[in-house]
Amino acid sequence: MAALPTPSGFSPKTVEKAVNALLKWRSSKLNTQKPQLLEHDEFVYLILTLKKIPHKGVSRINAHKIPLPCPLTNPLTEAPELCLIIDDRPKSGLNKDAAKKKIQNDNIPISKIIKISKLKTDYRPFEAKRKLCDSYDMFFADKRVVPLLPKMLGKQFFKKKKIPMTLDLKHQNWKEQIDKACGSALLFLRTGTCSVVKVGRISMSREEISKNVMAAINGIAEIVPRKWGGIRSFHLKLLDSLALPVYQAVPDLKLKIDGSAKEQEEEDVVAEEEDKVKEGKIGKKKGRIHEVRYMDNNDDGRVVDEDELGSVFEGDIDNHADDDVEKGSDELLNKKRKMGDNKGKGEKKVAKLKKEDGFKQKKAKNEDVTKQKKIKKNALALESGGMQVKDNKKKKRLAA
Repeated sequence: MAALPTPSGFSPKTVEKAVNALLKWRSSKLNTQKPQLLEHDEFVYLILTLKKIPHKGVSRINAHKIPLPCPLTNPLTEAPELCLIIDDRPKSGLNKDAAKKKIQNDNIPISKIIKISKLKTDYRPFEAKRKLCDSYDMFFADKRVVPLLPKMLGKQFFKKKKIPMTLDLKHQNWKEQIDKACGSALLFLRTGTCSVVKVGRISMSREEISKNVMAAINGIAEIVPRKWGGIRSFHLKLLDSLALPVYQAVPDLKLKIDGSAKEQEEEDVVAEEEDKVKEGKIGKKKGRIHEVRYMDNNDDGRVVDEDELGSVFEGDIDNHADDDVEKGSDELLNKKRKMGDNKGKGEKKVAKLKKEDGFKQKKAKNEDVTKQKKIKKNALALESGGMQVKDNKKKKRLAA
């Protein structure tokens, strides 16, 4: 399959710079921390961010395998602890003894075989699941039991990224499938836009980590929907470090909307009016009296002369007249409001009285109806009694 063309914002140099910065940060951190008895080999993680949530092919268990030039776990040189979960149900046609013989004949580095029935019963408590997760480096499972595993294993396996790899145990190439899974990066497309992939170890050299990162990025671009068009960014990080950007997609500019010409003209007119008000060409609207002068006293408290009095009176006579008119109109408005409030209160009282009278009339009518019904019942009872007496008399006469 031909490799996809890489976008302009991605280059191997940025990957090398990010790897060097992470390794430098970790060495400086080890110098400040206390030395540990057991060396811990840490992973290098590649964070994938998509533009949209993938709606097809989303699975928490079935991983996409991306081959790496430098495998994370090599069964030939290392001695990893590998665990195999098999399907021992009657329909599968496989048991533990047959699986052991197959592993010994093919020299497959499997150190533990667990039956699905035993996983249900013996590993039900949380502590047992946690110990099982910490005891082995990788887990493999038969393809037929993979849908049953999320409930049986619990969240600890998903947190530590030790989800079992699927194997097709119906075929005889068990060793090839396990070697391919050990030498691949595992991509789980989840129900969100972010995914994490293990691409290297701290014990590797810088060149090996960079090669793995480049291979993982190119492999992910072939798997993801819309290829490079669906990828937003790639980041590299260690477990406790910051995420360093390796690739960032250019944002889409299709959503930019320009305003119409009419809206622009209206904004220009408003701006011109504001400028004229600031310059003083257009005066402010009159509607309030900000200053009130009195004819007998000045601002300093002294008595005003006749000349000053005349000048003050001539300048403010119109203002005082306006004040009197406004006061009179305010008083009329207040009176009208009070009259309206009183009318409203009176109308409410009348309505309440009408309602009470209506209820009383209804009660009286109901009582009259019940009385009439009782009278009718009594009259009917009397009539029926009289008829029975007459019938008895007739019977006696006939008998005589």
